[in-house]
Amino acid sequence: MSVIAETATTSRKATARSAAAAPSRVEPIFRPKSVAVIGASNRDGSVGSAIFKNILMGGYRGTLYPVNPTSPSIAGVHAYKSVSDIPDDVDLAMIIVPAPGVPAVMEECGRKGVKAAVVVSAGFKEIGPEGLQHEQRVVSLAKEFNIPLVGPNCLGVINTDADILLNASFARCMPKHGNIAFVSQSGALCAGILDYARGRNIGFSKFISVGNKSDITEIDLLRYLAHDDSTDVILMYLETLADGRAFIDLAREITGEMKRPKPILAIKSGRTTQGAAAARSHTGSLAGSDAVYDAIFAQAGILRVDTVEELFDFAVGFSRQPLPTGNRFAIVTNAGGPGIMATDAAIRHGLELAKLRPETLETLKAKLPPTANISNPIDVIGDAQSDRYKTALAAVLADPGVDGVVVLLTPQSMTDIEAIAHTVGEVRLQHRKPVLGSFLGHVDISTGVQILERNGIPNYEFPENAARALAAMYKYTQWVQRPRTAERRFKADKAAAQKIFDRIRAEGRTFLPEAEALDVLGAYGFPLLKHAVAQDADGAAKLFEQIGGPVAMKIVSPDVVHKVDVGGVLLNISTAEEARAGFKKITNGVKQKLPGARLLGVEIQQMAAKGTEVILGLSRDPAFGHIIMFGLGGTFVEVLKDVSFRLVPIRELGARNMIKSIRAAKVFEGFRGQPPADTAAVAECLERLSQLATDFPEIEELDINPLIVHAQGHGAHVADVRIALAAGKTG
Repeated sequence: MSVIAETATTSRKATARSAAAAPSRVEPIFRPKSVAVIGASNRDGSVGSAIFKNILMGGYRGTLYPVNPTSPSIAGVHAYKSVSDIPDDVDLAMIIVPAPGVPAVMEECGRKGVKAAVVVSAGFKEIGPEGLQHEQRVVSLAKEFNIPLVGPNCLGVINTDADILLNASFARCMPKHGNIAFVSQSGALCAGILDYARGRNIGFSKFISVGNKSDITEIDLLRYLAHDDSTDVILMYLETLADGRAFIDLAREITGEMKRPKPILAIKSGRTTQGAAAARSHTGSLAGSDAVYDAIFAQAGILRVDTVEELFDFAVGFSRQPLPTGNRFAIVTNAGGPGIMATDAAIRHGLELAKLRPETLETLKAKLPPTANISNPIDVIGDAQSDRYKTALAAVLADPGVDGVVVLLTPQSMTDIEAIAHTVGEVRLQHRKPVLGSFLGHVDISTGVQILERNGIPNYEFPENAARALAAMYKYTQWVQRPRTAERRFKADKAAAQKIFDRIRAEGRTFLPEAEALDVLGAYGFPLLKHAVAQDADGAAKLFEQIGGPVAMKIVSPDVVHKVDVGGVLLNISTAEEARAGFKKITNGVKQKLPGARLLGVEIQQMAAKGTEVILGLSRDPAFGHIIMFGLGGTFVEVLKDVSFRLVPIRELGARNMIKSIRAAKVFEGFRGQPPADTAAVAECLERLSQLATDFPEIEELDINPLIVHAQGHGAHVADVRIALAAGKTG
């Protein structure tokens, strides 16, 4: 059983239908009983030669057939002129012929009954329209004959399981066996990563280059890897996602809901250009593609990393050590400086220095020299040998207040590096807590590092790297152990909101003035202030008397999105006469600045009591649907960009986490005599907004800015809102 399975403390029945599906569609790709290499070659340096020799020399346990129309044999193995000439069944076809010839080969594979195919060849949609036509034809044939297809334009696939040993790629060598799976959209990156991993002594269970993802996508591969006994950790390099919704559901189950959860670490590159319509709202302008991926990764329990080095720093920790049950860590070192560096990095990433118990301190004081520092970080001093490391490491690992340990060593002239490495490995085996090493240097410590790794202890070149890896492991623990909440549904008048949207459509409009937008929110139970629309100055005075002062006055026009910019807002109107004069001032001012604007009246709205201004928003991403946003409100939201995002729908816990995750979250806790804010009311508004978005996918953008949040227990009120519908969309 893997260390991930042994230490995961939360287990739930699988809920995502996609992950529960049988992974048999991908099975022939990773576990074929026979492989035909179509385009195998004797020409040194060719892809056809590299792939065939990799399979042949890699120890593949099945039957291998080279296919070449002109060569009688490849690398001494009898060759067939076509896949049809092979007398036996073929499970997997590796296709390495020029792009124009691939459709004919695919059709022949279909008639042969080939169970799966990997098209390594380039020259498809990545080169333009002509290549796209070839690719579409290949995919059409694959679907016609029910052939799962990886690629085209990929490195290939690797399975290091001892009963398969399939290196169906043009990588330079077979990676060592391990419990890490890697899925990459970049073939070139795959080649470099394999070499990098070899240098760091990192092994893989599966290694897959998906190329253009014309058929098999990351979704299919995650389904397979979720149930793969050889895989404990999944790494991904992504440029795009085939299906964001399916991805989040599947990844969420794999990382936290399965009986045997598995961490997923991902690098996401590339950016999506936002459409011009996004500039209509704060939410639209802030919800770039990076924000979308941050949101879906957070909701799926995926740890997003920025570099390949960080990807593998974290991966080796997950793959070789148990998860920490908490964030209290200890450092054992023979030098003060590296201990401080590790401490700073760990605290910066969410860990805490463990407070050692009195019994632990007494043990350290009794067994370490007087010059040693027995407080955490524990400095055993530069002349320390394995006995001091054993004393310190055993003491802190036995301390119930310590959840994980980072062991540091600088190679000094008196240091027996190998003996210390053996000791660290021996002591670690007596405890179910993660131990990460950082033996600093390169040449002198190399043998010691090998000893650590043989004992399952990952070593990091620098203390900060080890601390960051331990912090990532704790972050995943938090995800696995998190409380589960459901998506709440509130009583709402969906029909009333639908009627408003239908009327807007019938009038040929997509933008809702605030008065209409407030009616939509009212149908969904948002806390609104008293408001009504005046058609003339006398009506404004009359409404003031009915609502009571002070009030805000705002222009109502489908042609005015940002009312303040055209003088369309007056605040703190305190008498009926001011309301009458204000009506004239607003309408005359807007007419001067926007002569063609349609004026539907002036909204008279009760002024809210003082509170903290926040923004709630929606933006509809073309690939993933609605993204919900939260942040501090006002006009500077786009400047400060202190916001958080989630994909709709959100759960109760997700709403609370959105509020906590902005940098200014402490504002809501109360400061300088101010009471704490009613964040529960804000969370409910976020959930109601999620329900509105779920019910009406045609909402293009929505901003509630500001939502005024009052003191705890006193709720919140919507002060302003704008809604834009997608052109041509209906509910």
